[in-house]
Amino acid sequence: MPEVVTTIAALRRRIAERRETALREGSSDAPASRVVLVPTMGALHDGHLQLVAQARGLGGIVVVSVFVNPLQFGPGEDLDRYPRTLDSDVTRLDGLADLVFAPSATEMYPDGPSETRISAGPVAALYEGAVRPGHFDGMLTVVAKLFNIVAPDVAVFGQKDAQQVHLVGRMVRDLNLPVTIAVVDTVREKDGLALSSRNRFLDDDQRLAAVALSQALAAAAEAAAGGVDAVLAAARARLDSEAAVKLDYLVVVDPDTFQTVDAGHHGPAVVLVAARLGSTRLIDNERISIPSSS
Repeated sequence: MPEVVTTIAALRRRIAERRETALREGSSDAPASRVVLVPTMGALHDGHLQLVAQARGLGGIVVVSVFVNPLQFGPGEDLDRYPRTLDSDVTRLDGLADLVFAPSATEMYPDGPSETRISAGPVAALYEGAVRPGHFDGMLTVVAKLFNIVAPDVAVFGQKDAQQVHLVGRMVRDLNLPVTIAVVDTVREKDGLALSSRNRFLDDDQRLAAVALSQALAAAAEAAAGGVDAVLAAARARLDSEAAVKLDYLVVVDPDTFQTVDAGHHGPAVVLVAARLGSTRLIDNERISIPSSS
């Protein structure tokens, strides 16, 4: 079972001890002292476990953080509703993680909400950021804190949160942070629904309807040869056919800039979708390639 650590000082001490032991016992061709971080907000599902399994496969010391970060939640959002299942999370991490960092909000923000924050820039005001103002500033702030606390060599994120992955990668490049970002493909249910901690809030009818998101993305990928307009039309047609799905946004973006592309775009792209089913909001995305018309 992984060791649970709740304070920053204790975590730094345990990582240093494990690094020292690994260096003493390891060989020069084995990255035994590598530290790999998987940041999470807990309520772990199979998608999270795939991230941790990827981290385990990289070798070294695997640290999973479990922290529901209040800076990521705006007024009226589901901070209090967000599931907290630390005991079961730790059980699920048996054999995968070495350390679980589960700090309190007071441990992370001893003087209250941090006055110093990372600004996520213009992309943070788009898509998820337009619906959740300030969310990405809060996310990058806690990720930067975790990077400083853990000092990982590698940090593992999931492609499902594509805008988050883009912004974390840009922060690392812009601030010359000494960490490599590894991205794991979205993990899905058998019917295609992307795994999410919020799926548990769907009732049976909403759960059946939710598969329209992944089906819309599949339709978008199939329509890629017709260009951006065809991609959007195919995805929207599937979403419009499901009355329970209330679309927030559906866009095609450039993977390098995360700005929306124009109708003539060709090459790699990412289709982003977000929708509500009752009071539950889900996101998903798909990487596609739009061939040149020439």
